[in-house]
Amino acid sequence: MKQRINALSFLAALTVLALAGTAFSQDVPVQRNPVVVHDTKHLTTAQAFREMTPEPWHNVSKVMIEHDRAPYPHISKQLDTVLQNEVLSLVSTTPGLNFDGITDAQGGGFVPPDTNAAVGATQVVETVNVAYAVYNKTTGALVFGPVNIQTLYKSLGGECATGNLSDPIVNYDKAAGRWVITMIAFNNSFSVNNSCVAVSTSSDATGTFHVYSFSYGGKLPDYPKVGVWPDAYYITTNSFPGGGFFTGADSCALDRTKMLAGSAATMICFQRTATDFSLMPSDLDGATAPPSGAPNYQLELGTATTLDLFKFHVDFSIPANSTFTGPTVIPVAAYTDACATTGACIPQPSGGEVLDALGDRLMYRFAYRNFGDHEALVANHSVKGSGATASAVRWYEIRSPGTSPSVFQSGTFAVGTNSLWMGSIAMDKTGDIALGFSASSSTLDPTIAYTGRVPTDALGKMESAKLIIKGTGVQQNSFNRWGDYSSMQIDPVDDCTLWYAQEYYKTTGSFNFDTRLASFKFTTCH
Repeated sequence: MKQRINALSFLAALTVLALAGTAFSQDVPVQRNPVVVHDTKHLTTAQAFREMTPEPWHNVSKVMIEHDRAPYPHISKQLDTVLQNEVLSLVSTTPGLNFDGITDAQGGGFVPPDTNAAVGATQVVETVNVAYAVYNKTTGALVFGPVNIQTLYKSLGGECATGNLSDPIVNYDKAAGRWVITMIAFNNSFSVNNSCVAVSTSSDATGTFHVYSFSYGGKLPDYPKVGVWPDAYYITTNSFPGGGFFTGADSCALDRTKMLAGSAATMICFQRTATDFSLMPSDLDGATAPPSGAPNYQLELGTATTLDLFKFHVDFSIPANSTFTGPTVIPVAAYTDACATTGACIPQPSGGEVLDALGDRLMYRFAYRNFGDHEALVANHSVKGSGATASAVRWYEIRSPGTSPSVFQSGTFAVGTNSLWMGSIAMDKTGDIALGFSASSSTLDPTIAYTGRVPTDALGKMESAKLIIKGTGVQQNSFNRWGDYSSMQIDPVDDCTLWYAQEYYKTTGSFNFDTRLASFKFTTCH
């Protein structure tokens, strides 16, 4: 057996140099004439979720459908000028709960798990492909589940009730105190494709829900990401007509007001061309709403030296007034996608397969916060590390999105010779930033950790990482899939406590992952 890296070596980190990039001066295109889609069915469940008879696991394949754009387009021959190269003090946080979540055996036996979780008033909800579980956020005790998420959509009939499910997202609408659960559903030929959306009727994630089915027709709406905004729930997807070739990103706004009331609802959509891929919608954190009338901000990777920012203004009363504006091009330090030539290159110790980094896209979430005197958004993605290191995590804080969007600070976080990937990032109410990720190497089983920074740190610098849990097994023969996303979320009650959800392996094998949920907060946030 190879010697495993020790905790002190694992947590040895490098410094970040700062970069501030201002958007290029340009004529920004405006797309009009959206597609308006009425829900195919909606209802309020007659029973609480906890009272429903769980659906069996009956999807046709243990491997969830995923379509990647190839080749990875973001390749730079320039050095990464924001690569961290100085060891800082251990990240200044106080740990909270740290416990196992849904396992592969409890989730129906699917890969990748698409692990994510959200935090509400008293509960934490975790979803994986294709399971749902609810925990007490104070004790970590399991309150409900795990059960097949399809149970929640059974009363809708159609593909939401009987089709193949994939790509779950759970979010908490903090302003309304409601849970928002989404998945895609499709038939075997991809000729029928739906988005299944559930909005809870209260802050209880085990109670009743308003459930909706929206049709995407013959387009598979792959890799959906969800942002909660005051005027709508925004869902971005990648379009694959008939499950075939990628034809462009799609962005839809769902009528939040109607869905909170359980009324008939519409979604207003803009189909983009194949030049746009994996848009990430902004997701509101904190008690302060965006400025009145602010559009939803959406971000994608541009070239190897840019980000593309879009603004989605929706008008449900007069849909023709809706607009999708952009891109506004924001310059960033040059980078190369992690695993740019192979897709899968993340190493594991002997016996483990190389893992997919999904380096061609931003990672969930694009978290937004209004501090009053400024607006800020944070984002991250996996980039090629230095030397032989397969992957590091590039992160950004973007300010002034409504007027002159620019990179206030950014960095590439690396830890020795380990590969870091599948990150998620968020800010607390004081401006502290937390970044969670997976880490692996030829001597380190895939492990979960996080780093962070406080506003008094030098711009672009993250403190040294803390361990959440060290993996004790590697993934084998699971089609090189890992992720495809994790989640860093904020507790809406204290607006300080951060929760990270990610996968790891306790025991070497195939289709036998575990997940972990961990909470912490910065010592200066009260």
